[in-house]
Amino acid sequence: MLIVDDERLARSELRRLLAQIPEVEIVGEAKHADDAIEQIGRVHPDLLLLDVHMPGCDGFQLLERLDDAPAVIFTTAFDHYALRAFEVSALDYLVKPIAPDRLAAALAKVAPRGPIAAGGPLGRKQRIFVRDGERCWFVAVEDIVLIESEGNYARLHFANHQPVLPRSLNAIGERLDPALFFRANRRQILNLEHIQAIAPWPNDGYLVTLIGGQRVEMSRRQARLFAARTRL
Repeated sequence: MLIVDDERLARSELRRLLAQIPEVEIVGEAKHADDAIEQIGRVHPDLLLLDVHMPGCDGFQLLERLDDAPAVIFTTAFDHYALRAFEVSALDYLVKPIAPDRLAAALAKVAPRGPIAAGGPLGRKQRIFVRDGERCWFVAVEDIVLIESEGNYARLHFANHQPVLPRSLNAIGERLDPALFFRANRRQILNLEHIQAIAPWPNDGYLVTLIGGQRVEMSRRQARLFAARTRL
């Protein structure tokens, strides 16, 4: 994990508390957003212990600057940012001074994840930071049900949300695990684990119904690849 806090005493206190949890590995400390972003790109931490108030760029603004964000636990002296923290899917929100049992409980929420190289493959447990207008989310890759092309942009479908990313479908598809995602047609990539039903479709294609009700037409060529892959 990476500790991000502009106050030296606060970083020291977090280190003291974390020393009591042997399975935790601290990979570094950052004093401000630019320092944190450089270290995130270099050491790829699974988790940020992130302060809200920092000079120049606060914790929320830092997250907006990341394409692939680690899991986040906010650590702050202010309690009135809690709602905003959970709107961006923070794992927890700890108010200083932090009690050891609260810190341990927050860390227990962290799912095991391997380091992901910037721009490299996205693992199923990888959380990506998504922003669409004023709304923000951390979403696990495995929770993305469907990705649709909208020109040079891509629309994600997850948990009744449909934000648009400034990335092409091809660019996103190159980073997805082929064991989890399948290109159904020229415009859509679906999550295999979210398939609810499959039915024959004209021209030897398939009509796929996803959990949540979305329907995806699978082209004949892709239907053949899908059948060979899944042995239908």
